[in-house]
Amino acid sequence: MNRILICDDEKDIVNALKIYLNDPDYELLEAYDGEEAVEAVREKDVQLVLLDIMMPKMDGITAMTKIRQISNVPVILLTAKSEDMDKILGLGAGADDYITKPFNPLEVAARVRSQLRRYTRLGARPADGEVFTLGGVELNDRKKTVTLDGEPVSLTPKEFDILKLLISNPGKVFSPREIYTLVWKERPLSADNTVAVHIRHLREKIEFDPANPRYIKVVFGQGYLMEER
Repeated sequence: MNRILICDDEKDIVNALKIYLNDPDYELLEAYDGEEAVEAVREKDVQLVLLDIMMPKMDGITAMTKIRQISNVPVILLTAKSEDMDKILGLGAGADDYITKPFNPLEVAARVRSQLRRYTRLGARPADGEVFTLGGVELNDRKKTVTLDGEPVSLTPKEFDILKLLISNPGKVFSPREIYTLVWKERPLSADNTVAVHIRHLREKIEFDPANPRYIKVVFGQGYLMEER
């Protein structure tokens, strides 16, 4: 049985999500502001959180940050189409995915299944300060070191941060604007060129054949992801 927490200040949205996720394998919990969500994660064994961004008392981004201090449970943000920066900030705070309102019921169910599968089969996502590995690449965030097949790799701080973002979210595509916002901590201006240059340098250091990358892939028209070929 997977316990899923649904948090939104609009009761109609909570009820709609409960209908979309009506499944005998799910136990659905409710919360109506960020404070209630954090408390629920603290007190109950929750396997996934659906968390609205715009809420009273405590907004979703703040709640996301507090949840990450106590749990690695997957979190899917619920956002409006006009909240692009909030999506990016939420991913930076530790969210695993986001769904845009109005919801597509099939998309909601699919994304929930995907996050639960990743969480239960692969284990909880490592907390900040732990070691991330993918194939022969290992990043130790506590020591700020990277190795490739056991050999040390020297990265600039920005290259390290980009690698950490990608390796800690394997298979997830990040646009150049998202990468720039999360790594440089500022609104993107010339994000595409800046990120492309750093990705090229990073590939030169961790790829045997940068022109035919094993780890850092480009998804045409969308962005970059990290997975082992």
